[in-house]
Amino acid sequence: MVSIRKNQRDLTGAEKRRFVTAVLALKRRGEYDEFVRLHTHYYVTDAEQGPRTGHMAPTFLPWHRRFLLEFEQALQRIDPNVSVPYWEWTADRTPAAALWGEDFLGGTGRAGDHQVTTGPFAYRTGDWTLQGKVLAVKYLTRDLGRPSAPVTLPTRDELAWAMNETVYDAPPWDSTVPTGFRNRLEGWNAGDGVRWRNHNRVHRWVGGHMLGADSPNDPVFWLHHAFVDLLWDRWRAQHPRAGYLPRTPLGAGDPQHGRALSLEEPMPPWNVTPAALLDHRSHYRYDR
Repeated sequence: MVSIRKNQRDLTGAEKRRFVTAVLALKRRGEYDEFVRLHTHYYVTDAEQGPRTGHMAPTFLPWHRRFLLEFEQALQRIDPNVSVPYWEWTADRTPAAALWGEDFLGGTGRAGDHQVTTGPFAYRTGDWTLQGKVLAVKYLTRDLGRPSAPVTLPTRDELAWAMNETVYDAPPWDSTVPTGFRNRLEGWNAGDGVRWRNHNRVHRWVGGHMLGADSPNDPVFWLHHAFVDLLWDRWRAQHPRAGYLPRTPLGAGDPQHGRALSLEEPMPPWNVTPAALLDHRSHYRYDR
């Protein structure tokens, strides 16, 4: 069955309940926390050794596409009618947006400790206790918009700055590359003095647990990355001749050899290549 991923603002009340129920069931099974651990493990920075597949590399988009698909399929083993909705953060830009409602993801954290106290993922419900040896707290935290030092969600113009790029990625294939769609969408400092853009800015705006490598602890992670995945689709449609780069493995003398993976090199932990993830239509489609 091919799933249809919908904009969260178009979900019916029943669809919201089914999604939340499936996520909570995955949490009770212990499977949800495995996704958190996986993302944390593969969050490798420029300064660290070994392959960079999850972030700061060309595989940012295909790696998260597979990660998101694995999560969606886990939910569908609980409820075959559930798919992951997306949050179009250029349109739904305030804490008053529907996704932060009591009936869906809950709202921002309270003053002081930023603990989320509303909605089905509030610690008080007993259904959402965070796991991990290094976690300082067991409750979900958010600080929507960071009122103490305000940050805004990306605008359509800021997103267009990435979408209008005509190449997918470029050397040195990390967080410092000033050109290329991947890094402009991922949102690291591209040499223009702006520290956070697009994808990264959304993590900063939500705050709390969305700031760290264990960001999937907040279920909004999946809605955020579903929109990022949709943006990759839109970019490919806008630039049909622009393919994934690098196309071939980097040479042994390249500082990114074995770290930034090419089109046909398998990505851990699934041993699947970026090439195999360019077309997702046999698994899911977007509503627009």
